[in-house]
Amino acid sequence: MDISSLYNISSAAVRQTAENSQINKQTSEKTDTFDSIFQKAVENINTTNNYLSDMENEEIRWMLGETENTHELSIAMSKASAALQYTVAVRDKLLDAYKELMQIQI
Repeated sequence: MDISSLYNISSAAVRQTAENSQINKQTSEKTDTFDSIFQKAVENINTTNNYLSDMENEEIRWMLGETENTHELSIAMSKASAALQYTVAVRDKLLDAYKELMQIQI
């Protein structure tokens, strides 16, 4: 095995490459974190809307007599209620955090 090409590598070059990769990784993690949190919030809202839509569809089907199964209606209502409560709780926490940030003296 020929290792002569490794003689040209200095420890300073290796150190510089490692530091650059760590800085780039930390920078990308910071932006990814906010982006991922925002995307999860949007997905949460979309999921809540889907559950509410499913609940409305089950109510309509039950009222029109298309189904007599109140169990599915009950499940859809429970899912929608829980998702809506969670979404409202997240919104409240975000508003509290925003208010706290606005009160910071610069």
